[in-house]
Amino acid sequence: MTVTTELPDLEAARARMPDPAVREHPGNNRSGFLPLAVGLVLLIGCVGGGIALALDGATAVGVLVAIVGGLAGLIVLVGLIVVAPGEAQVLQFFGRYTGTVRTPGLRWVNPFSTRKSISTRIRNHESDVLKVNERDGSPIDIAAVVVWRVEDTAQARFEVDSFVEFVHTQTATAIRHIATSYPYDNQGEPGLSLRENADEITEQLSAEVAVRVESAGVRIIESRLAHLAYAPEVAGAMLQRQQAGAVVSARERIVEGAVGMVEMALARLAEKDIVELDEERKAAMVSNLLVVLCGDRATQPVVNAGSLYH
Repeated sequence: MTVTTELPDLEAARARMPDPAVREHPGNNRSGFLPLAVGLVLLIGCVGGGIALALDGATAVGVLVAIVGGLAGLIVLVGLIVVAPGEAQVLQFFGRYTGTVRTPGLRWVNPFSTRKSISTRIRNHESDVLKVNERDGSPIDIAAVVVWRVEDTAQARFEVDSFVEFVHTQTATAIRHIATSYPYDNQGEPGLSLRENADEITEQLSAEVAVRVESAGVRIIESRLAHLAYAPEVAGAMLQRQQAGAVVSARERIVEGAVGMVEMALARLAEKDIVELDEERKAAMVSNLLVVLCGDRATQPVVNAGSLYH
C-alpha cells in the first residue's frame, strides 16, 4: 500500500466561508480628561447654580438651569470609556458599526453610542480528547492546543454569534479532518503520519484552523497536538503490532550485522593464512557463527575432540 502525502484542501475550506460584511476601522475618540472636567463642571456647577437661583426666589429659572445643566453634564460623562491594555471597545450608533477604540486609557466617544468590550489578548484553547478514525480506519484519541487572538474586532463581534464558541467548534472540526487525512503510523512506508511527523501535521492543523476562523476575525498563532494515542479498544492489539514490528526490525539488524561479521572473519582467516578451510568447513563455520551471533540466548561451548570428518 502506497501512502499519499496530499495536503488537505484548504482553499475548499476557505470557499465555504462567506465574505465578511464589516471590517474593523478606528472609531472617533479623544482623550477623556477634558470631557471629564467639563462634565463635572456642568453637573456640579449648573446644579449648584440652579439651587442658588431657587433660593433667591427664581425657582422656575433655577430648576430649569439645574435640569438642563445636569443633563448636559451627564451626557458628557456618559461618553467616557476606560480601555484597558489588551482590550478593544466596539462602537455602535443606533445599530450601525462606527469603529473600534484600541487606545488604552480614559477615552471619550459619542455618548449615544453603545459599546462592547472585546479582549485582544492571546488565548489558549485545549480541545477535548476526540475519538476519530484515522485514514486507515483505526480509532484514535486525539486532542490539540491552539493559541489564538482576535485580530478584527468588528468581524468577531458581528460575523458570528460567539467568536469563542466558533473557534472551539472549528478547531474540533479541523482536528477531525486532519486526523482522517493521515495514518497514525506508516509502519515503515513513505509518507506523513500523525505519530512520526508531528511538526508537519501541526503546521497543517494551524493552516486549516486559520482558514476556518478567518471570517470571525481570529488569527491562529500556533497549534500543537496535546494528546495522540490509539483508542483503548484497539490499543492492546496495536501495541502488539508495534512490538512485532520492532522485533522484526531488530532481527533484521542483527542478521545483517552477523553476516558482516562472518564475512569479515572468513576474509581475515584467509588473509592471515591461519587455517585453510574447504567449502564444507566454511559452511560449518558460517552456521556456528550465525547461531552464536543471532541467538537470543547465551550459547554453551562444546569441545570437539575429533574432526569434522570423524
